[in-house]
Amino acid sequence: MDNSEKINLLLIKLENLLLRQQGFDAEIKALRDEVRALQSPGATPTHDVIVKGPVIAPPPRNTPPSQVIQNTNNSRPVPSFSSSNTNQQQPNFADRFKRDNIVKSDFEKFIGENLISKIGILILIIGVAIGAKYAIDHDMISPLTRIILGYAVGAGLMAFAIKLKEKYENFSAVLVSGAIAIMYFITYAAYDFYALIPQVLAFGLMVIFTSFTVVAAIKYNKQVIAHIGLVGAYAVPFLLSDGSGKVGVLFTYMAIINIGILILSFKKYWKPLFYASFGLTWIIFLAWRLDLSSANIFFSLSVLFSTLFFVIFYITNLAYKVAKKEIFGLSDVVIILLNSFIYYGIGYFILLGNKNSAELLGLFTLANAVIHFVVSLIIYKKQLADRNLFYLILAMVITFITMAAPVQLNGGWVTIFWTVEAAVLFYLARVKNIAIYEKLSFPLIFLAFFSLLQDWTTYYNFYYDSEFITPILNVGFLTAVIFIISFIWIYNISKKEIEKPIEWAWARQILNYAIPSILLLVVYVTFRIEISKYFNNLFELTKINTNPNGKSAYVNYEYNYNYEKLQTAWIYIYTLFFASILSYFNVRKLKSNELAIACLVINLIAVIAFLTHGLYNLSELRDAYLSHTDKYFNISSFNIGIRYLSIVFFGLFIIQCYKLINSGLFKMDLKVMFDYLLYISILWLISSELINILELADLDGSYKLGLSILWGIYSLFLISMGLAKNKKHLRIGAMVLFGITLIKLFIYDIAYLSTISKTIVFVSLGILLLIISFLYNKYKHLIIDDAKAEN
Repeated sequence: MDNSEKINLLLIKLENLLLRQQGFDAEIKALRDEVRALQSPGATPTHDVIVKGPVIAPPPRNTPPSQVIQNTNNSRPVPSFSSSNTNQQQPNFADRFKRDNIVKSDFEKFIGENLISKIGILILIIGVAIGAKYAIDHDMISPLTRIILGYAVGAGLMAFAIKLKEKYENFSAVLVSGAIAIMYFITYAAYDFYALIPQVLAFGLMVIFTSFTVVAAIKYNKQVIAHIGLVGAYAVPFLLSDGSGKVGVLFTYMAIINIGILILSFKKYWKPLFYASFGLTWIIFLAWRLDLSSANIFFSLSVLFSTLFFVIFYITNLAYKVAKKEIFGLSDVVIILLNSFIYYGIGYFILLGNKNSAELLGLFTLANAVIHFVVSLIIYKKQLADRNLFYLILAMVITFITMAAPVQLNGGWVTIFWTVEAAVLFYLARVKNIAIYEKLSFPLIFLAFFSLLQDWTTYYNFYYDSEFITPILNVGFLTAVIFIISFIWIYNISKKEIEKPIEWAWARQILNYAIPSILLLVVYVTFRIEISKYFNNLFELTKINTNPNGKSAYVNYEYNYNYEKLQTAWIYIYTLFFASILSYFNVRKLKSNELAIACLVINLIAVIAFLTHGLYNLSELRDAYLSHTDKYFNISSFNIGIRYLSIVFFGLFIIQCYKLINSGLFKMDLKVMFDYLLYISILWLISSELINILELADLDGSYKLGLSILWGIYSLFLISMGLAKNKKHLRIGAMVLFGITLIKLFIYDIAYLSTISKTIVFVSLGILLLIISFLYNKYKHLIIDDAKAEN
């Protein structure tokens, strides 16, 4: 009879005794109630006799456990009595006793069999090391004796561990790992401290120890052996490098350790072991590589071993997952990405620092893409893993191809490459429903946009360097056109396929606004830059050397700066035209509520910009025409004509704003806002035109008088419109304008006007006020009706 059967037998006996004890208690209480009832006639018994449950009699002595269990299931129940006050289910003492003992047993087992053994082997190794150090410091034993004793301790510990394996496997595994660690250290000491063995022999011994560790870890099925034996061996590695440039031995040793872990990965999948090896290897390699002053040092060695480590870890990470066809988790994806980009970063740093290999950066980037492509192809053809792994590695291919463009190409070609790639990935993601491609297209869309911004910055650098760029017929414009076409394609796909689900809903929501916004911005800026290119070329062509004979060492160039003002005027015309077309296209074709809001914001900005800076620039063109005294350049009357061309485009723009407001694309009524926009714009334009006419007529000093009268007349016009159309906001606006006019008259105008001018202004404004008052009295019923309607 084993221990488990004995425990079951004792627990059954204990349970039966408890049940019988409950039955006896119930019977005793029932008898006491009957006695009280007889002693006190008429008294109500305090307890009722009820049947609670079975009482199982204990089995005879020496009954077999199997028969005991069977009998307990088939035995006839014995009545048990319990009081109503104690009619609650009693806790199963046996189950609680068993559970508590199991928990205590597991914890005690962990402490006794696992933790104590590991602490013990660690303390043993430290103790041996302290004793060895003491013996060495006091020259108690010769170096050869030290090494022999060290090997003897390791071998003895190994033999003892193997002997204990059959009965005490966990304890034996800890001893084996400690013995291997001792062997590693003693071999290093024999080679480096005392030079008792050659480097080749030390290297060979460590290969043997590593191989043995792999076999032992598999046989014992204990990860602790691999941890202490292999990862612990990373404390030794530097050891084989004597500082004389024999770093190849160090990395060869590390590669052997990693190959051992690779072999283990086909048998076991011990993630902590792999993570430790992965981290230590790359940390050691990076620390060594970054410590070198020049990338030309150990060039071939660096490339060879970084590639070797990359391949080992790549295969190791895939080996178990592919063999078991398991789905890759987040940690597996992170390791693949880290391994790939650490290797690429090291390779890029090495190649960039070598003058003979800097031109190979693009080829190296493509080589990384080819490696991942081959792996993805093998996985796809052999169907070695789940679909997500295939798409992940294929995504790595696309990533490195994407990186190859800026590494090898320059300027607009990078933007073209990224733009087309983003469009293709977005198409495959939405149409073919490959979610990972859409995730990859997200960063590419913004990368392409930022690359285009960089191209535009380059253009301005060319301008400052006096470079001529032909408008339209240049790489920059071609790049922007390809970008626009690709983004139109992406936008159309996003609208058609938006119902398909995606993991990153927030990212799709961002793209729904980002794609049309980027598209609008790029279309606008692209043609604006071409306008700037045209006028910049004209500006550069006007360069004149004012000292052509070279009589002086000082060289001075003159330019026709009027072209800069003309450029600004044409850009405002283009901006008004662009905003008008955008509003028209949305009202007639797209009918998008989101785009309508964007158009409204764009239109407001365009109105404010034109009425402030745009009109000011037109006044500067007029002043340049009127005060032209430059002996090198002629300024034509087009400086005046472009003003009216701009006003025509502004009028067309206001008409499109009106259609947009009344298109029904907005949830709120914006007609009042449009009225303010319209009438303020008209006032601003006619005020500017009045000043322009007075300047052309050489009556610039009369604009104060003219503006006051004009504003008064316009106030009267607004009052009339407000009464005629029953628009209270126009009437209030007219009053505000008239108040501003009066303040201007008494604070500003009166100090600078002559007596005749003051008379004209006061009489004119007085008449206007009387007319306004008359209109209010005549049409007061309209105002009263309006007020009643509001109430």
